[in-house]
Amino acid sequence: MKKVTYLSERAGAPLRDYLLSAGREIVTIKSEDVVDEGISDHPDIFLCKMGISDDSPVYFAEKDNLGKDYPDDVSFNAACTGKYFIHNLSFTDGNLLAAAKSSGMTLIDVRQGYTKCSIVIVDEDAIITYDDSIVKACRPYPELKVLKVSPGFVRLDGFDTGFIGGASGRVGNEVIFNGDLFRHPDFESIVRFIEDRGLKCRWFSEYPLTDIGSIL
Repeated sequence: MKKVTYLSERAGAPLRDYLLSAGREIVTIKSEDVVDEGISDHPDIFLCKMGISDDSPVYFAEKDNLGKDYPDDVSFNAACTGKYFIHNLSFTDGNLLAAAKSSGMTLIDVRQGYTKCSIVIVDEDAIITYDDSIVKACRPYPELKVLKVSPGFVRLDGFDTGFIGGASGRVGNEVIFNGDLFRHPDFESIVRFIEDRGLKCRWFSEYPLTDIGSIL
């Protein structure tokens, strides 16, 4: 059975081709009249993967769980490492929050509702983010390593900027970026942080680093 990756229909062709060549099955996300059109195909809006492995449970939003305006569109946009569940817990869907609690994950409450958009999940104990409020909220958990990077430098069609978490995903033993990570000012720090965790980092130089609602 092929391993599934959830992906925006606007993901770059080189990324899609790479995932297919790696034997992944791509499930494309698309909706109409549920959330803002600019994020209507973003997996991290419509589902939450509760860990980094292919066996991690995946929870899907129902149409009634979401709305077009913030914060109604972020109820499933939690960042889950498998050990930590990071989100603005005031906005988390009730069933999703109950699942996180029952799994024994450590809950970290942050101000940022677009949490998964804002976080690159590296492994159970390591994340990358540009968001100062997320960095601050994670400080009481010294086992959780956080790399702070510069905000911006990510494209999102229809918006002034995208988020680096939404341009990334953990797939197998790789952290993959949708687009040209090399052009990010913190490129060397990002690659070193990922490789120091024993993982590979992959990106695609053919097009700009682009937020597609995560690679899940």
